[in-house]
Amino acid sequence: MNFGLHRDDFGRLVLTDADGTAHVGVVPVRAFPLTAPDEGLALLDARGRELAWVEAPQALPAAPRALVEEELARREFVPEIRRLLAVSSFSTPSTWQVQTDRGATQLVLKGEEDIRRLGERGLLIAARDGLHFRVRDFAALDRPSRRLLERFL
Repeated sequence: MNFGLHRDDFGRLVLTDADGTAHVGVVPVRAFPLTAPDEGLALLDARGRELAWVEAPQALPAAPRALVEEELARREFVPEIRRLLAVSSFSTPSTWQVQTDRGATQLVLKGEEDIRRLGERGLLIAARDGLHFRVRDFAALDRPSRRLLERFL
């Protein structure tokens, strides 16, 4: 790692490069946020120019890794569906009651085309309000959840 990371007094992420130049307002961006979230990360300046590339973010030292993960958590909000509790209708639009990694909520599915496959077992579901929900492994859901979801796939 040929750069340093810290927060300034205003809470902005600052990257200090090998030349000692400080870049304020750095933004971490995953290369493949859905299919390979732990591989490849760019650190961009306020204008969107790449300042540094991190091949394996998990290999960063603890302090910079914590700063990057904290910043990513601020920017990325994709709740993971753990269980489908109920579906208002098997035709769309339909309201889904779901249990996510962030608690119980509901979403409105406009159409089947708003469910996209991610790899062999993953799904990305776009709700009517623009929020995206993720199912990491369709096969790992409980049987009632899989049955409900299969009606839309």
